[in-house]
Amino acid sequence: MNDNSIILPENYLSIQRESTNINFSMPSDLQTGSLLRTLVTSKPKGRFLELGTGTGLSLSWIVEAMDQDSYVISIDNSEVYLAIAKKHFHQDLRVSIVCEDGNVWIKSNQDKKFDLIFADAWPGKYETLDETLNLLKTGGFYIIDDMLPQANWPEGHQSNVDRLISYLADRNDIRLTRMNWSTGLIIVAKI
Repeated sequence: MNDNSIILPENYLSIQRESTNINFSMPSDLQTGSLLRTLVTSKPKGRFLELGTGTGLSLSWIVEAMDQDSYVISIDNSEVYLAIAKKHFHQDLRVSIVCEDGNVWIKSNQDKKFDLIFADAWPGKYETLDETLNLLKTGGFYIIDDMLPQANWPEGHQSNVDRLISYLADRNDIRLTRMNWSTGLIIVAKI
């Protein structure tokens, strides 16, 4: 898919400009955003969780796809990054942006259930994975990106990715598809 053929969410370019101004260097790519928009659309009246808000680029795809009865909680531990996301989504009552350590939030909210979880941070992906998958409804989607080598990976990170993929593949309560597309995506559906 040519990135030029993707129709961007309404506030995406504004968020992107502001992200560039603060040298935010960890945005999800357009293909990941487009996939999120499609999957969120498939869950009317959905409850969504994003782990790793950043500046709100991925959140813009999620929010655009939600119907009026849906709700998203987006979590990050950087108030600097979240300031941009909050600026763009503060008036949308369907959006809750939380500044907290993702691991702490995940562990203290085990009573919640979500139709889709996008884990784009260490919490929920490389840490507190079991607790995160406990938050997923049966039939819900768990999406992770950056499973293919990235320029900004720290030295030795490939072993973290390999362990994660192996662990997910060995679970018997999910079905997963690995995609050699975008930044390397894994889509999980809970059984």
